[in-house]
Amino acid sequence: MVLLLGACPEYGCLVYEFMNYGSLEDRLFRKGNSPPIPWRNRFKIAADIATGLLFLHQTKPEPLVHRDLKPANILLDRNFVCKISDVGLARLVPPSVANSVTQYHMTSAAGTFCYIDPEYQQTGELGTKSDIYSLGVLLLQIITARPPMGLTHHIDRAIQKGTFAELLDPTVPDWPVEEAMQFAKLALKCCELRKKDRPELGLTIMPELARLRDLRTNGGQVGDRPVTGTPE
Repeated sequence: MVLLLGACPEYGCLVYEFMNYGSLEDRLFRKGNSPPIPWRNRFKIAADIATGLLFLHQTKPEPLVHRDLKPANILLDRNFVCKISDVGLARLVPPSVANSVTQYHMTSAAGTFCYIDPEYQQTGELGTKSDIYSLGVLLLQIITARPPMGLTHHIDRAIQKGTFAELLDPTVPDWPVEEAMQFAKLALKCCELRKKDRPELGLTIMPELARLRDLRTNGGQVGDRPVTGTPE
């Protein structure tokens, strides 16, 4: 989680630690002509995000649901260490509910279009699996650098047609296509319309993302590629 340093109530401002590379959204879409993120770093970023999310979901005595997980709310330092920010919409599930059920009814849905859990949007039933849907869309963007609208459909169809490699971010020349497809299939499972069909963060998602993060190719380890240039 991003570190809160202080607040300025006179101007309604919060002061956070400085994250050199700005948001994941800006880096994926190369704002300021910043260099593309190497695939190893992308797999590491995905695992880091899942780790932060798991921390929120394991908060005691009640889990914390972020409700607005998206690339714009993931901040990066110059070593591509990422932290989750903007928890303004986060919701504590009441203790009386947290220990007995996995969902909590809300009177109105909140979040960002394209990232909002469809079941939560329809029923108002909030749970940690609501964040899993958002995570799935975010993961697909990490490997494609494409807008979220219709992304799950495009990826699913490409996998079925055997054209998945064409949707990977073309600014990265050396994608391990098979591993990227495994990554995409996991993300699609996270985007299942029904909460009960989505995988568990700690039991399924984290181990798979950790495995992909620790991939070694041509003797290289995750995150070992030097980064040139500084985003504006």
